[in-house]
Amino acid sequence: MLRGVQRGLERLYRIRSGLDVRDFVVGEDARAGLADRRRPREQLLVRHDEEGLWLGLFLDPDALANLAANDPRRRLDDANLGDLCLTVEGVSHFLYLVFCAGQERPVSQRELELQAEVDKYATCLLTLMAQGGGPPGDLWPALFRRFALDPALAPDERERYATANEQASRYAADLDRRYVRRGRLAALLVELRLFYRLSWRQKVERIARRA
Repeated sequence: MLRGVQRGLERLYRIRSGLDVRDFVVGEDARAGLADRRRPREQLLVRHDEEGLWLGLFLDPDALANLAANDPRRRLDDANLGDLCLTVEGVSHFLYLVFCAGQERPVSQRELELQAEVDKYATCLLTLMAQGGGPPGDLWPALFRRFALDPALAPDERERYATANEQASRYAADLDRRYVRRGRLAALLVELRLFYRLSWRQKVERIARRA
């Protein structure tokens, strides 16, 4: 599943990391020695020193097991939507950080979160359209309204996640209006690829102009 999500995002954005995300997955024991005390179900671990950039990705084993048992590529529904989004978020963080590092471009945590929210929307949208042949009417509220932030989040983390969600919800609503409802899939892909390559400031400015 991890490799499939990575390939899907790389095809979508026409990028090539040259890496296999599965080689960077760490378990709970390894994470315990690298992360702070909070233990979310998805976590990208990053260390940057004079030798380079070190990455690790933790994903809840139960989520991966559920996706193996209920493959969303065959049927995406309430049984696997949450765990697919969790997995896409982790792979998105990994790929986007690698992409920005390859461009020698700094990237903030809020930019990672915003792109991950967009990646979840795009992945679920394209998966559901492939399965059902039409735009799913309840995808936007499922992703951007029917969720709850972890009560253990620090205030700055809560603000970051809330901001990313709000920006992504406005952008997704605009994509739905301009492209999805009109059946303009090719134009949607062009827009998503352009957006992916923008900085945080450029992304926010584009959303403000279009939404």
